[in-house]
Parts: sequence; C-alpha cells; structure tokens
Amino acid sequence: MPRINLLPWREQERKVRRREFMIAAGAAVFAAFVFALGGKLVYGSWTDSQTQKNNLLRNEIKKLDAQIADIQDLENRKQRLVARMEIIEKLQRKRPEIVHLFDEMVHIVPDGVYLTAIKQTGNKVELHGIAQSSTRVSTFMRNIDSSVWMDNPVLQVVESAKDSPTGGSSFTLFTDTVGVNLEDGGESTVKKVAAK
Repeated sequence: MPRINLLPWREQERKVRRREFMIAAGAAVFAAFVFALGGKLVYGSWTDSQTQKNNLLRNEIKKLDAQIADIQDLENRKQRLVARMEIIEKLQRKRPEIVHLFDEMVHIVPDGVYLTAIKQTGNKVELHGIAQSSTRVSTFMRNIDSSVWMDNPVLQVVESAKDSPTGGSSFTLFTDTVGVNLEDGGESTVKKVAAK
C-alpha cells in the first residue's frame, strides 16, 4: 500500500491560515485604534465645546454680578439720599416750631412768674423759673394745658427761693411740645384748638 505524505500541503494551509489570522488581528487592532482615536477626538471636541460654553457662562455671570453690585450700590445710595431728604424735611417742618413756642410762651406766662432757663430735648421742654406764689405756678400750668403749642405740664420741683429779694418760689416744670405735625395733616393742633 502506497504511502502519501500530506504534510507539506497541511503546512502550507497552516501558513495561509496563520497569515490570514495575523492580517485579521492586525486589521482588528488597527480598527480598534482608529475607533479609540476617533472616540477620543470626538469626546475631546465635546469637552472643549462644553468648556467654551462654561467659560462664556462664567464671564456672563461675572458681568451680571458686577451689574447686580452696581444696582445694589445705587439702591443703597438711593436709600441714604431718601433718609437725608426725610431728615431735611423734618428739620424744615420743625424750623417754625421754636418761633411758635417762644411766641406762645409770651402769652402763657402769667404776671409774677419769671423764667430763668428753658431747655428743649426732643419734644420735652424743661422750664426753670421763679414765681411770686404757688398759685401763679398753678396758673402757668393751666395756661400750658390750654396752649396750642404745649401740653401735659408736670411740676417737678417747687421750693422757696431763698436768694430772691421778693421771696416767692423757684420751680422746675416739664412739658411736651405739640406743634403742627405735618405727618398727620396737623390734626393734633386742630383737635386741641377745637377742644378750646
């Protein structure tokens, strides 16, 4: 029986298969490399695009923050100006009050009462004086009570005036100023005048 040697044919077939496998493996590696490189490039472009958008948003946010700070500064300046204007208005309204107060003082101080000191703190007025008798102090208090510009007299101290040549009593009296309050349309003075 004759022997047939098929080894060289098989060896060639193995070489062809090995070469085809190596080509397929190289093509797969190359395709994987190209795919990975393409994915990296696409992902990098997406990241760069998003980074540019984020930077643009950050810059716009900084501009808006600066504008908000300017607006808040303007609001603070506006509030300070409004507060100053209110103070000026109050001072303007109170300017004639002292004139009215002294004018009223001339009318309500009875004969025999002499004022030695007047001190105003806010709406409170402190009056120091000498009276010939305690009835004159009582008359003075009644006159204050019926006054348009003063109200609520409170007698603090009454004592004999030792240093006065005419005798009499020294007194300390506290009262409130009423005046025309422009915030309530002058109602406090109008009510008091109507009550008279």
